[in-house]
Amino acid sequence: MIDRINIETPQIFSKHGEQLKTASSVQKEFSHLLKNAINNVNESQKTSDIMTEKLVKGENVDLHQVMIASQKASVSLQATLQIRNKVIEAYQEIMRMQV
Repeated sequence: MIDRINIETPQIFSKHGEQLKTASSVQKEFSHLLKNAINNVNESQKTSDIMTEKLVKGENVDLHQVMIASQKASVSLQATLQIRNKVIEAYQEIMRMQV
């Protein structure tokens, strides 16, 4: 009997017989990875803000830990911005290519 072919998500196999990922599955994985990375940056920013607020209110918070959290948040945000800039540069370079 002939099996039904699913055109929307075809299964692609390599020369060695292992199943390769489809473009949509790779796109979903990349989207999930990007969301997690941005959420991690956001969480580090929130943690830094909370610790700074506690320090300002005079609560029992170690100054060193507040400064470390602040620097972690700053470095992660700067890294995210640099990655974004590189992605935009790559996109612009691709758009300049002539077919």
